[in-house]
Amino acid sequence: MKKIVNYMCLTLPIVLIFSCTDLEIEGTDSLISEGFAGVANVEGEVANISNIIAGGNLANQEGLFALNEVSSDEYMVPTRGTDWGDNGRWLSIHKQTWNEELADIVKPWQELNSITINATRVINEKSVSTAGGDVTELKAEARFYRAWAMTWILDMWRQVPFRDVDLPNSEIPEVLTGQAAIDFITADLNAALVDLPAVTAGDAIGLKSAPTKAAANLLLAKLYLNKHIYLGSSPEDTDMQVVINAVDEITADNYTLAAAGDFFDIFRPSNDVETIWWSPADVGPSMWHTLHYNLNSPDNTGGGWNGFATLSEFYDSFEGDPNTNYVGDGQEERRGWVPDATTANADNLGIGYGFLIGQQYEQDGTPLTARAEVGSVPLVFTREVEKTEYTAPGDNALLETSGIRMLKYHPNEEGGASRRHLIRYRYADAYLMKAEAMYRMGSDVTTMINDLRSLRGAEDLASAGEAELLAERGRELYQELARRQDLIRFGQYLRAWNLKDAGDAHLEIFPIPTADVLANPNLVQNPGY
Repeated sequence: MKKIVNYMCLTLPIVLIFSCTDLEIEGTDSLISEGFAGVANVEGEVANISNIIAGGNLANQEGLFALNEVSSDEYMVPTRGTDWGDNGRWLSIHKQTWNEELADIVKPWQELNSITINATRVINEKSVSTAGGDVTELKAEARFYRAWAMTWILDMWRQVPFRDVDLPNSEIPEVLTGQAAIDFITADLNAALVDLPAVTAGDAIGLKSAPTKAAANLLLAKLYLNKHIYLGSSPEDTDMQVVINAVDEITADNYTLAAAGDFFDIFRPSNDVETIWWSPADVGPSMWHTLHYNLNSPDNTGGGWNGFATLSEFYDSFEGDPNTNYVGDGQEERRGWVPDATTANADNLGIGYGFLIGQQYEQDGTPLTARAEVGSVPLVFTREVEKTEYTAPGDNALLETSGIRMLKYHPNEEGGASRRHLIRYRYADAYLMKAEAMYRMGSDVTTMINDLRSLRGAEDLASAGEAELLAERGRELYQELARRQDLIRFGQYLRAWNLKDAGDAHLEIFPIPTADVLANPNLVQNPGY
């Protein structure tokens, strides 16, 4: 057998992903014996890349989501009796005490790197065969996917492995860092923008499940908004202008902010003016990871998984009574609402939208209780998670009901929990990135922020500085993989919050899995690990 040291599987149609750092391939494989001859079916390989993005640790509550949400002030996952212990996995993410062997670090690293190598194979000039579709456009999609994966790798690890498939298999992959990585990603996006389709806000929702010019422009804006973080420098006006120009291109395709009252409609599988790119991923994990076992579950007979909860300080950043979020409590739209005994019905299943706090109800208005094994206490979601683990009698009931739950995808929408429609990019993110870029260039963006807040049913701000911009992004983009990146950019990621101490600077990036560091001498373990 011949041995190839890469970081990414070269031959597997990756939906199920295994460790590919030190991959053994039979000597009869054409990649080994004859060199890379091109992808036999470009359309099929691009579809496979889309499936990687829509599956596993890039789309569920683990991996990418956990590292970017649970490690922030937005989520925590207490050990609820015997549930969610997982050898301390979730608490290590929340407390930022992870190590390089944590599965939630290893698996997304592998899956993101698998996207880069598979996309590189498609982009190669030898790949010309396809079962259907336009090869030029398909290669543009592959460039977008490679840029998306590389941006996440740069953001989370600061070191981006790259294998030139035309080189001998014995060649160790190079590693792109800093400006070189940014230039590589930018070149991919600029090339993709030439050949990707221009899909407007009013076009069919199905067209937005694949890369478009608007999606590429949003990724370009996100890369340049964070560029100074990746370089360890200060924001440059020229980079902020790239952000502004990219967002203006998105606006020119008629994307805009959802009208008042339509916020939660964005997360339904129907067309809207905000959705730029969605992934055909199962949204069930976006519901069941937080909902209690006894809440209604029309297409999940086991009920919710009763895990994730938000922190009271994050909930308190929204307008409204801090102790209640029932219908008509005067809260802003994005905070959602909880049905009470009179508003629970078959349409909402007794389950609210946004932030679930207080007594929860069956759809007929009957107050729900926790499970009998913990005492059948009233199912009242408390403001705060006061403990993370069982240490004394009575803790099981406390832990089972503690913490405010967050929910953007409702189980009673079309398709229920089995629908495959996960929002990746939407216009509000682009809008707020433009506002931030303008602010960093010295502009007063208070009116711009207040225009958004007015649509969301929130009061005007007197001014919009750094604290307000960060808070507004949190209120708008919770549960959408933005919080860790935002906290780092605004210098807030390392501070202390509930059940988490202040951390050291090295925690802003993750450790590279040990096996990969050992296999590739061009990779150097990140400082502090």
